[in-house]
Amino acid sequence: MIKAGIGLNEDHPQGQGLLKFKEIVEQKSGGKLKVQTYFSATLGDDLKMTEALQGGTQEITIPSTSPLVGMIKEFGIFDFPFLFNTPEEADAILDGPIGKKLLEKLPEHGLIGLGYWENGFRHVTNSKHAIKTADDFKGLKLRTMQNEVHIDAFKALGANPTPMPFSEVFTALESNTIDGQENPLATIKSNKFYEVQKYLSLTKHVYTPFVFLVSKKFWDQLSPEEQKILQEAAIEAGKYQRQLSREEDQKALEELKKTGININEVSDQEREKMAEIIKPVVEKYAKEFGEDLVNELYSELDKVRQ
Repeated sequence: MIKAGIGLNEDHPQGQGLLKFKEIVEQKSGGKLKVQTYFSATLGDDLKMTEALQGGTQEITIPSTSPLVGMIKEFGIFDFPFLFNTPEEADAILDGPIGKKLLEKLPEHGLIGLGYWENGFRHVTNSKHAIKTADDFKGLKLRTMQNEVHIDAFKALGANPTPMPFSEVFTALESNTIDGQENPLATIKSNKFYEVQKYLSLTKHVYTPFVFLVSKKFWDQLSPEEQKILQEAAIEAGKYQRQLSREEDQKALEELKKTGININEVSDQEREKMAEIIKPVVEKYAKEFGEDLVNELYSELDKVRQ
């Protein structure tokens, strides 16, 4: 029995993708490989489940790349703000040489990476004013993830980044302990942040991928045929998951419009200005994550954009 656990719920595109993976694996293996699914962090958070894979007590998890940075610092390149302009650009980089290079760093940590799925673009909500220009970040107390790159980037923009556990965010917004937060649209909608926030600005400041992980201890016990089934299923279910993620993103936006929260687009020119302001932050972390890798990332992006 293959134990597969994720942090999000069954209705989220990640949950639907995992169910699709289960269906493909069981069908392709003629029922020989069975997948047991666990949702909503019932087996622990991303980090805990990743450690369970390393220990061989769980077979599959699909974390965001961010929690892996402590183990493999190079995954931090996906935390660079304003890296991607469209989901298609992200696909090209993740499914290309750069994405592959990072997956190749996993086996020495007891993990096998079978590809990338989509968590999506993050946007900012707050209770003070719409964010249309870089200046609008000044003085805003924003909840961020416990992520050095994000924290330094928001500081550079003049905001006051305040990491806290996700479970505490709604109450902190409600009591005005913080002014705002940043997350993908589906998360903003499903957690009803629109009830305690006036403004949603479509900043697309960070694109977060999920990475599909398998325990190396388990992988090494599989026959080449079984490995092939899992690999193909992860890619096939991943295509389905990305498509669903993009549809859900649009749907969430339409539904958020109905809630009465003020929604504004942020122009590409303004996003470029924001990117310019945080350039020193990117340069600082490029040294840490490996300048060659970062240079390769940007030259790959140039190719994709031509």
